[in-house]
Amino acid sequence: MRCPFCGYENTKVVDSRAYFERNSIKRRRECEKCGKRFTTHEKVAELSLTVIKKNGEKQPYSREKVYNGIIRAFEKRQIDKEKIEETLDKIEREILTTYSGEIKSSELGDKILSYLIDLDEIAYVRFASVYKKFDSLDSFVKEIEKIHNDKNKRK
Repeated sequence: MRCPFCGYENTKVVDSRAYFERNSIKRRRECEKCGKRFTTHEKVAELSLTVIKKNGEKQPYSREKVYNGIIRAFEKRQIDKEKIEETLDKIEREILTTYSGEIKSSELGDKILSYLIDLDEIAYVRFASVYKKFDSLDSFVKEIEKIHNDKNKRK
């Protein structure tokens, strides 16, 4: 691993920890030349998963695309980005164990919403408004009423 401070090629691992429910490893490293320390995160590069869009088009699953959609839903909301990463890890683990190589975009969206509802109701509505293509105020009201009714049923 190259040192981000001096560019030297050799660094040593000082500490390693399982991170985000063991889906990645957080490593503390030290440069053998300049002695400065830095952190790296290692995780599985790609999921072998294809998303089938509503129009039938197939695309490779993109963690970054899902992450960016969730981040937009949480804009100006108080949440730790690590919590979002953990949630995304859970979603991916569930998808990989439930689906064999392909998932419909509607199923992926529903899965994301099922996790967002427990994290933040406002972020849930924001994500739902884009995912479900709300076209009127009534769409928002219906979704909010649905959340409210589901919440009352859980009590």
